[in-house]
Amino acid sequence: MVSGDAFYLPRLLDLEQRLKDRSCFLFGPRQTGKSTLIRRTLARARVYNLLDSRVFLALARRPSLIREELGPDDRLVVIDEVQKLPELLDEAHLLIEERGVRFLLTGSSARKLKRAGTNLLGGRARTLAMHPLVFKEVADFDLLRAVNHGLLPSIYLSPSPDDGLRAYAGTYLREEVAAEAALRNIPAFGRFLEVAAICNGAILNHSRIASDAEVARSTVQEYFQILFDTFIASTLPAWRRTAKRKPIATSKLYFFDPGVVRILRNEGEIRARSPAFGHAFETFLFHELRTCLDYRGGGGALAYWRSTSNYEVDFVVNDVTAIEVKASGNVAERDLAGLRALREEGLLRDYVVVSLVDRPRTIDGIRILPWREFLERVWAGEFL
Repeated sequence: MVSGDAFYLPRLLDLEQRLKDRSCFLFGPRQTGKSTLIRRTLARARVYNLLDSRVFLALARRPSLIREELGPDDRLVVIDEVQKLPELLDEAHLLIEERGVRFLLTGSSARKLKRAGTNLLGGRARTLAMHPLVFKEVADFDLLRAVNHGLLPSIYLSPSPDDGLRAYAGTYLREEVAAEAALRNIPAFGRFLEVAAICNGAILNHSRIASDAEVARSTVQEYFQILFDTFIASTLPAWRRTAKRKPIATSKLYFFDPGVVRILRNEGEIRARSPAFGHAFETFLFHELRTCLDYRGGGGALAYWRSTSNYEVDFVVNDVTAIEVKASGNVAERDLAGLRALREEGLLRDYVVVSLVDRPRTIDGIRILPWREFLERVWAGEFL
């Protein structure tokens, strides 16, 4: 696995700009590149990395050490992995109020912060999300590499990415995450991870997952909350504004990275246009849309639509654009059924099919776009 800054890629998240007038929380899964981005872009900041045992122990014994060490020129302070010592947020709050210091507080888990009912700076800090790499951050972007190995920087750029993915799924997800949540039955959590990965991109059904993972339904709900708190997975809500066709209300589940999903599902290499490719391609596009909305600020609204009569559209963005994903180079009339059914409501502006076609075209007002062109337009602000 590539470590540190060995093959650094500039990121689209502009920390300097976001920190100009306000402190920030920066949350995201482990290994998305938070620490590397900080080293590269916030060279003048004073950094306390709580993964360093010496730093952790010193501040655990005496949280006020931060206040005592800061000089008059220390205007920006980073506390990396702040969830390990939630009490440091009280020190940050005091320094913001009394000295006007700006803080960047990073974390790969919100679990301890929530559980402790921690002071989250009383609204004095905005919350940012850090995601794996996206299409616009990688020159010569390789779609097959992305769906197979995911987009965690150190893994995507590694000469042996599957080794890195197995370590991530094994050491981090099955052991570190379980240990942080104080789970006693790690084998059961491991079974749950595999079943949940199989359900990636599907409507959530806790009872079915509990049965397949051989654990209680209440345990499944607890396990899912762990995934959400550590940013490993999230839900995609149902879009429910339609009136002519009754919409389904249950959310879908998506993991944060297609490579992690493949490893947890114990799949081999994904080949273009295979059934597994279609599933991974949809997860990849979910990641791109979610990341673009987060990095542009404000989060934005991302949902899916499905009627009780089984018409479905993969994504609805900001009540503006309906997007259907087709991992094929041949988009036929039947592939437009969901978009046409949704268009009858007259609620959205744009209707788009994202696919593997070579050239864009339009059928009855529905745009069919190659995936690269679609993502270029999305990152330029179109469809949002």
